Amino acid sequence: MGLLDQQIAVVTGAGRGIGRATALQFADAGADVVCVSRTVENSRKVADEVQSKGRRSWAVAVDVADPAGVNAAAEQILKDAGRVDILVNNAGVTRDNLLMRMSEEEWDTVINTNLRGAFVLTKAFTRAFLKQKSGRIINVASVVGLMGNAGQANYAASKAGLIGFTKSVAREFASRGITVNAIAPGFIETDMTAVLKDEIKTELLKRIPLGCLGAAADIAGAALYLASPAARYITGQVLTVDGGMVM
Repeated sequence: MGLLDQQIAVVTGAGRGIGRATALQFADAGADVVCVSRTVENSRKVADEVQSKGRRSWAVAVDVADPAGVNAAAEQILKDAGRVDILVNNAGVTRDNLLMRMSEEEWDTVINTNLRGAFVLTKAFTRAFLKQKSGRIINVASVVGLMGNAGQANYAASKAGLIGFTKSVAREFASRGITVNAIAPGFIETDMTAVLKDEIKTELLKRIPLGCLGAAADIAGAALYLASPAARYITGQVLTVDGGMVM
């Protein structure tokens, strides 16, 4: 038996990187997975990978920054899947710039996707979670939300906000058997870090005690743990997966 047998998980930002790794690890653990991304092509590709593992999967294309689209998608997901046991709010974007040069559009784009998107998704499934008196909500934040980072005021604010959101919702939902936790990844080998110059990566490694970047699978493994029965007594916590960078 798998850790997540008979569970249905919704993973946003599932088209690549951490989201894709999480969807596939959940499938390996026995879960059926709703793969959510902004394009149907990305969603379908990962959903097909999930199905190749013998699990049910649904491909959903929606921009999490669009409340109307999210609400419609959530309604359809509940209709098609019947229930949702796990929600992983992973979708995120960056629009890096120094504060004095950062446009309001750059600020709003990051806040709307990374923070408001998690709020809208969580709210869309709240009634279902409360009715079944169970559920796991996992928000993918960032160590940047804990320590800040020059040139990422918008991203850091969104992730710090997500941590505060996690703790508040955890308090609201605890009496109904629903846990809410956050993962704060450090620097992970994804499309976002692939564009960094070699000299920047070298400097980053000096700040990481383990001396290497993390892998998407490392974050997926943390999500699997928080979604599993082993984490039943954990809520309102932030699990940093960062090679020791912010210890």
